[in-house]
Amino acid sequence: MLFFQCRPTVGRFNAEECSMRITKEPEERKNEILDTAEMLFAEKGYAKATVNDILQTIGIAKGTFYYYFKSKEEVMDAIVMRFVEEGVATAKAIASNSSLSAHEKVFMILMSQKPNTGRKEQMIEELHEAKNAEMHQKSLAETILRLSPVLTQVIEQGISEGAFSTPFPGESVEILLSSSEFLFDEGIFRWTPEEIRQKSAAFVWAIETMLGAKSGSFQYIAGMLQQSSSHQDKE
Repeated sequence: MLFFQCRPTVGRFNAEECSMRITKEPEERKNEILDTAEMLFAEKGYAKATVNDILQTIGIAKGTFYYYFKSKEEVMDAIVMRFVEEGVATAKAIASNSSLSAHEKVFMILMSQKPNTGRKEQMIEELHEAKNAEMHQKSLAETILRLSPVLTQVIEQGISEGAFSTPFPGESVEILLSSSEFLFDEGIFRWTPEEIRQKSAAFVWAIETMLGAKSGSFQYIAGMLQQSSSHQDKE
């Protein structure tokens, strides 16, 4: 929305004294702040980027920023949650596709959660900094809490299809997600390639055992975990 704001001059209208002020819808302005902050955190690093950097880049007053966020930390938290919500939304869309089998859905959901964009990879690197440990833990916890119900729905479909057999679909998903999110997080553990291979094989065994799945049906997960670890090592 555009508004013209003019300062009146006695006896005449002075166009030079008129200024144009741009106002935006609350959600649009909030996303603009998040987008700008995300860009600056990636360019400068979270620790070095300041609230003033955000203000100057967008061209807004401090009051506008603090109307939406209390601090830089709150902005970072909102950016992280936006990534989590995007991942969950993608997972929900896959889970609701009636043309896919449970196995296909599990594979596609897991693939969709990989950091396949520069934006997400850069944000993960920031979260791996020691000073951002609290935010990192929260992002992992929120991922588990929000993704578990979606995957549980898929596992229940697999039970009805005869692909899985477990009396605890929801609990199994929570345990497996928690294990994978923490055990294979490069910012928490620095495993050797051989350790990754061993743990990946053990994790696949745990999945197939807990879900009552056919032996070898989740072998692709070991490859995904090893590929992810190899990618991190190269960086």
